[in-house]
Amino acid sequence: MEYIIKSNSNAYKYALISVFLWSTVATAFKYSLKYLSPEELVLYSSISSLLVLFIVLVIEKKLNLVLTHIKNNSVLILILGAINPFLYYLVLFRAYDLLPAQEAQAINYTWALMLAFLSVPLLKQKLTLSDIVAGIVCYFGVLIISTKGDPFGLNFSNLEGVSFALISTILWALYWIFNTKSKSDPVVGLFCNFLFALPLILTYYLLTQDIVVPKTNGLLGAIYVGLFEMGITFLFWLKAMQSSENTSKIANLIFISPFLSLIFIYFIIGEKIYMSTLFGLLAIIIGLFIQQYKSSK
Repeated sequence: MEYIIKSNSNAYKYALISVFLWSTVATAFKYSLKYLSPEELVLYSSISSLLVLFIVLVIEKKLNLVLTHIKNNSVLILILGAINPFLYYLVLFRAYDLLPAQEAQAINYTWALMLAFLSVPLLKQKLTLSDIVAGIVCYFGVLIISTKGDPFGLNFSNLEGVSFALISTILWALYWIFNTKSKSDPVVGLFCNFLFALPLILTYYLLTQDIVVPKTNGLLGAIYVGLFEMGITFLFWLKAMQSSENTSKIANLIFISPFLSLIFIYFIIGEKIYMSTLFGLLAIIIGLFIQQYKSSK
């Protein structure tokens, strides 16, 4: 009994650390993009994440697993790396570059719903009534946010930015669907994805950008994104899932993140938080809760 209590306590501790850190990344994205292009931010943050994952593998003595994983899964690694970090973060950072942080981060939270929809054709899962209801509620929330409270007028504040944000949810959902085929250690798999993606990211950067020395503020922001969006936070969340006796209760804590994120966006970035964002975000969370309740049953 004492072991279970201690295990659950550790799970909540790791999960809350993850939620806190993930709540800061929308602010970090927007801050970094004041000094870097989306392509630069993808490059420098991916390098930072690759380095921190390498250090973790050295500490955990798992480097020997990397070559085995690459040898057995090179095509899958290339597909996963092309999606995440290359395409996903390139599209996501473009969305943050065009939209207020509050809008981009709220829309991005609908990826879990997109995962359910794409699982129908790709994983042969069935679409339930709960999925349909959740979809209506969530995407009505997206409509409220992207039209700044005028969903029936369909006057989008920035249609291109909204499109990039929605495309990012498709890419992130596809990443997790393809990731179901990977049987490797999660940290080893993630490191290999970043390793294979780096040449793609660097090539794209060289083809689209002039080589310039990044500004210090932008570089520090990219390092923060690499550490706490792409790297360390994932490990804390993984530990939370592994330590918990009830993963669904731990998973529910993630719903705190978007609201906590708005506080950082307001005080650090200085964005005025619109009532339409709050109502739209609430609709998205309700929709995701409907979907998760169905899944847990």
